[in-house]
Amino acid sequence: MTRSAPCLLFMSELDDPRVWREALQRAWPELDVRVWPATGDPDEIDFALVWQPPPGVLGSFANLRLIVNLGAGVDAIAADDSLPAHVPIARLADPGQAQMMDGYVLLAVLRHHRELHRFEQARRERRWAYNYPRPHSACRVGVMGLGYLGTHAARALAAQGFDVVGWSRSAKSLPDIETHAGPEGLAAFLCAIDILVAMLPATAETRRVIGRQVFYGLPRGAKFVSVGRGSTVDEAALLDALREGQIAEATLDVFATEPLPPEHPFWEMDQVLITPHLASAAVPETAARQVVDNCRRVLSGQMPEYVIDRARGY
Repeated sequence: MTRSAPCLLFMSELDDPRVWREALQRAWPELDVRVWPATGDPDEIDFALVWQPPPGVLGSFANLRLIVNLGAGVDAIAADDSLPAHVPIARLADPGQAQMMDGYVLLAVLRHHRELHRFEQARRERRWAYNYPRPHSACRVGVMGLGYLGTHAARALAAQGFDVVGWSRSAKSLPDIETHAGPEGLAAFLCAIDILVAMLPATAETRRVIGRQVFYGLPRGAKFVSVGRGSTVDEAALLDALREGQIAEATLDVFATEPLPPEHPFWEMDQVLITPHLASAAVPETAARQVVDNCRRVLSGQMPEYVIDRARGY
């Protein structure tokens, strides 16, 4: 018996399957959306839309044609050796997700630039503490990691008038934004930054790459915003830099261990703002169209867009 509709399996413990099913079926009414673990006949599964699936599970679907990762971080799924090598893994390049990340980065950068931490302290002390505000153009913001979200955030910062500079592992060119690349470009990237925004992916090469060399390569008193992946930051080096005043303030959304343990020293630091890994998330209303488009591409024999390189981990 021939199936009349393609079938997608949704698998995530964090995302609302009802919202995603509705968004996917608005974009493709004929799509059969099933929610893990109610898979039905596993041989009918054509596509999987997932976030951190249990290792080995996706390898059990013999006719799987495409895996789409729900979040920006693809390190866990890229490292799953049980996944069929012939099945492409696509990441989301969701405009809604990028807009959300832009908003978080802008909020964090503006909070540091306008020195709101000082005013929060002054309010607790009932003290009127006027500081003459500096223009955005007087603040140099460095974005470390120029992937889809990093590039988007760098452009959003530049649109607000900040002096933006970018760094990536391999050379990239962005209109009207100064860029540096590789280990040889790191010192020149860091030397005049007021606020550093970390947006690197998690790979073997980026593990704890944002460490003492980076923090002490910045001007003393620089601010730090971490929204990429927790594994890219050497937290011991960051703690030292914060305690010694090399890094004056930090906004941290991602951590090596999540949830952040209650005994972690970050919790005790007044100069550190902690948020629970929520800088951005896929927006079903916009992301569903991209997921459906990639599924249709696969059915027509084309390669999907935004396929990750498993060897590089992003």
